Amino acid sequence: MNHDTYSAAYIKGILDEVKTVAMVGASSNTVRPSYFVLKYLLSKGYEVWPVNPGQAGKEILGQEVFANLTSLPAAPDMIDIFRNSQAAAQIVDAILATGWRPKVIWMQLGVRHDEAASRAEAAGIKVVMDRCPKIEYGRLSGEIGWAGVNSGQVSSKRPKLKSGFQHRGLGKN
Repeated sequence: MNHDTYSAAYIKGILDEVKTVAMVGASSNTVRPSYFVLKYLLSKGYEVWPVNPGQAGKEILGQEVFANLTSLPAAPDMIDIFRNSQAAAQIVDAILATGWRPKVIWMQLGVRHDEAASRAEAAGIKVVMDRCPKIEYGRLSGEIGWAGVNSGQVSSKRPKLKSGFQHRGLGKN
């Protein structure tokens, strides 16, 4: 797969399909990007499991923090990697060494490792690199336009309102 660009349908399909997310590198520091991405995903109804060995057993935003991927309560649909590219490759290898497979491995902005992505895809796992699910969700749902940012999405359809405060859903086709 070409990881330089992703179609809106590919990203939307992932965000619609995923229900549980393991966030590797989650931080309890409120000014870290992983903290507000975790908060955003929770607000959109995703179940997010923070993974951070230094915070294991504590809570971030009311969610129990796990020491590693093998201590998760179940296999997550998606693993969101908030670590550098070299660490991302090690995390992908650790995922492939487990007995379970997530549907998606998502590497955050600035994180890319093509060889690791190839290994994951060979095992049947979808991969997204150098993207943020918070930004992609906001772009595809139209929320990012509320702040005056061009989402690149033009539609005559009204956004579908979901429950909660200003939740616009990605909606099904």
